[in-house]
Amino acid sequence: MAHFVIALKRNRENESRFNVRECEPIRNAPPGKMYVRCPCNCLFLCKSSSQCISCPKPNCKRVINLTDLTPNPIPGMRKVGCAHCHDTFLFNTFNGLVRCPHCRKISSVGPNFVRRRGLALIFVGIITLVIATALMVGTYIYAGNGGLYLIYIVGFLLGLLSLGRGIYYCTMKNSLIEDPV
Repeated sequence: MAHFVIALKRNRENESRFNVRECEPIRNAPPGKMYVRCPCNCLFLCKSSSQCISCPKPNCKRVINLTDLTPNPIPGMRKVGCAHCHDTFLFNTFNGLVRCPHCRKISSVGPNFVRRRGLALIFVGIITLVIATALMVGTYIYAGNGGLYLIYIVGFLLGLLSLGRGIYYCTMKNSLIEDPV
């Protein structure tokens, strides 16, 4: 039976087993770091971006190649280059619009999404304006009370808002998908 010692310090990230003479992580590695275990059972912390490291034990000094340890890509997750600040970040491509975590500006991932949505909103805006104009012309003689004026105003506002949003989508910058994670 192995004896475990878990330190009460909060900054400690692994526990020691005295009988087996090895360590096991008790929580995930800090951001930007990862745990690596050498074949000699030495567990150490290294940068996530490292590709090749050597064991720190003086009697081992094995070189460990970390390119084989890369995880399988997550479906839908892609590296995206921001259209505004040109920084790279991860994004789920099942959505169409993205807010860059660096510059906080909104852009589109790929041109198809914004073109379709922009043209659809422009079409809805034009149809709404046509219906509001036809309603106004057809009921102009009955517009003595304030209710019809309110319907005219709401119809024109909805049409103009749809047109404005459609133009916004059509003129939006496009971020580029670089490669899958």
